[in-house]
Amino acid sequence: MTLLIHILTDPRSLIATLGTLGVIAVIFLETGAFFGFFFPGDSLLFTAGFLASQGYASLAWLLLGTFLAAALGDSIGYAFGKRIGPAIFTKEDSVFFNKKYVARAQGFYEKHGKKTIILARFIPVVRTFAPIVAGIGNMRYRTFISFNLIGGFLWTWANLWLGYGFGRVIPNADKYVLPAVIVIIVISTLPALRELLRRKKVSD
Repeated sequence: MTLLIHILTDPRSLIATLGTLGVIAVIFLETGAFFGFFFPGDSLLFTAGFLASQGYASLAWLLLGTFLAAALGDSIGYAFGKRIGPAIFTKEDSVFFNKKYVARAQGFYEKHGKKTIILARFIPVVRTFAPIVAGIGNMRYRTFISFNLIGGFLWTWANLWLGYGFGRVIPNADKYVLPAVIVIIVISTLPALRELLRRKKVSD
């Protein structure tokens, strides 16, 4: 268990342990399984791009594989939401599921509409549950898949190329990977933190 936690919180360990296929699998699980919200998608993609710049992985395979995994994962999330519907809100909370995550994604969806499928890609937790909420809300699949493909492409390619460019442009970039990953994690959690503070202010 300790090893698993270490791998999940240290993208470089995860990539070293599981390789390119492992990265692709994690991206699929984060977007396609409601228990995948704890996977480090943003930092994992950035680190994978950086390692590709150092010759430890194939950028081409990462670009293709993670995009397909993200698109397929969201489609499965949509199908799950379509099938289970509102019943998910009565599901008991557990280690891998909490109704507040679905409620957060639903609130985001109500605020931003269809473009949520694109915007949610860049927000941890919300990106896992947004396609489920789209399925629950009976969004037309043709509309969903269009936004899904755009969002999956932008999210995976932006993070991979950012990491790749970081490794190619910054001298001795290896020394700065951890600080860069921390910055990415902080930036990616800011929208959720802002929403939390907003709700607290409203409730007060």
